[in-house]
Amino acid sequence: MQNNPAAASPRAFDFTSASFLIVAFLTGIAGALQTPTLSLFLTNEVHVRPAMVGFFFTGSAVIGILVSQFLAGRSDRKGDRKSLIVFCCVLGVLACVLFAWNRNYFILLFIGVFLSSFGSTANPQMFALAREHADRTGREAVMFSSILRAQVSLAWVIGPPLAYALAMGFGFTVMYLSAAVAFVVCGVMVWLFLPTMPKLKVAASGSIEAPRRNRRDALLLFVICTLMWGTNSLYIINMPLFIINELHLPEKLAGLMMGTAAGLEIPTMLIAGYYAKRFGKRFLMRIAIVAGLLFYVGMLTVHTPALLLAMQLLNAIYIGILAGIGMLYFQDLMPGQAGSATTLYSNTTRVGWIIAGSLAGVVAELWSYHAVFWIALGMCVAGFACLMRIKDV
Repeated sequence: MQNNPAAASPRAFDFTSASFLIVAFLTGIAGALQTPTLSLFLTNEVHVRPAMVGFFFTGSAVIGILVSQFLAGRSDRKGDRKSLIVFCCVLGVLACVLFAWNRNYFILLFIGVFLSSFGSTANPQMFALAREHADRTGREAVMFSSILRAQVSLAWVIGPPLAYALAMGFGFTVMYLSAAVAFVVCGVMVWLFLPTMPKLKVAASGSIEAPRRNRRDALLLFVICTLMWGTNSLYIINMPLFIINELHLPEKLAGLMMGTAAGLEIPTMLIAGYYAKRFGKRFLMRIAIVAGLLFYVGMLTVHTPALLLAMQLLNAIYIGILAGIGMLYFQDLMPGQAGSATTLYSNTTRVGWIIAGSLAGVVAELWSYHAVFWIALGMCVAGFACLMRIKDV
């Protein structure tokens, strides 16, 4: 009697794994069609100054943290994570439709960003569901999560160049409607093919909290990841305008640089996932942050298209390891709290946006786009100092 389930299990898991891969790609595409061009959209379509562009990113991050943290706690305690992801996809569609046709700065900031915050939360919730699924089926969580992260990077290979092509060739309305289609397909895939994971009962004494030492390290890791994502956010906000306005290089180069980095992140994530057990997550994170230091030194000194593209290898190592290992580091430090750990990691990107949004526009307006990369370099140094104090897992 036990042979049938055992025989069926690999086929069922393979199909479910394929569904997770497609959903990861679609959530990545939905974000990659919107984020890289947002500063250009606000500058050219909404007609706001650089400081207001930065403020938009900051406000967006604050609203996103409030929304995602609320949903994370709720998803770990009760409810079906799968239904929550579908709900987030629906609100993501509404956000894309609003951005497609509305050009009022404050409506976009307060209503559009509120809706899009739900849409962006679909991604960390999908990773939390994938971690729970891997744990309950006995699969190796590190490589599974690394492959899913690689799918998101694959989306970022395709997304930024496609976003620039759609925005410059057909207009921002078509670009945002394309992102809406990605959310629609993603919601349908989740509803039809991803597993429902019932919540396991926890004893009343209850303790799924991490030990005190782990909480200290989780806080340190939050600071490290925030600083690292903050530098990346400064880069995403600043780089297109730096390339176009100060270096006077073609607009398409910005999309090509983002796509090249994302493409190189895929093998980086897979290699990091493979070697995580052998070398430890802390060692890999140190490699990442050293690559980041070299990358931002390069952004301050290199101004030719070929070298800017070549430097994306350093950027890929920096972000690829952070994206592939950072989330797993949080999950290991917070056992039994996959939703909260994944969302805490996801919120490091949002706090990074707050820091970047506050700094990028003001520094660019007071000094130059070039000066923003000095801030990024300083944040890398601070992140490395914090990383020296965290334990390995």
